[in-house]
Amino acid sequence: MGFKDQWGGFGVTFKTMFRKTFTQNYPHKGEKVTFPRFHGRHQLNRWPDGLEKCVGCELCAWACPADAIYVEGANNTEDARFSPGERYGHVYQINYLRCIFCGLCIEACPTRALTMTNEFKLADTSRASLIYEKDALLAPLLSGMEQPPHPRRLGPDEQSYFLGLPATGKPDDRTPVHEDAGSKGGKN
Repeated sequence: MGFKDQWGGFGVTFKTMFRKTFTQNYPHKGEKVTFPRFHGRHQLNRWPDGLEKCVGCELCAWACPADAIYVEGANNTEDARFSPGERYGHVYQINYLRCIFCGLCIEACPTRALTMTNEFKLADTSRASLIYEKDALLAPLLSGMEQPPHPRRLGPDEQSYFLGLPATGKPDDRTPVHEDAGSKGGKN
């Protein structure tokens, strides 16, 4: 390499040092759309009357290969009923620092209480905020749903309750009620 080539390189560097910079936001396009079967953030589902589907069986925690799920079950009482069965998930936590989004917890759930949404934006500023508690994982209340604890509303006994449809006999087509759209599902 000659002496002239070295000064040519310095010249290019020197010219660009004083050039005005141009900043462009990334990504250039709108919101990313994921495939329907994408494994994103978990969600604890509800029955059509608002009771939780989770019965606190802890099968999801046993199936998790990363040990990212912690469940503590408790018994329902007639005064404080959170799920239609005998038990409910009193404490439910998913540690997204450990979760590998494999979906084995979804396969293990006998009541379809746990599903995965298409939400993929999980980045946060602290490690503690990536441990989602039960209130952040619960599905939002839809119109016509009542916040638990309350008695079963879909039938007089457990068998009629678990058969599925509300008293109208039509599939559930309600839309979510957004109480505070700016929050992250009740995380502290």
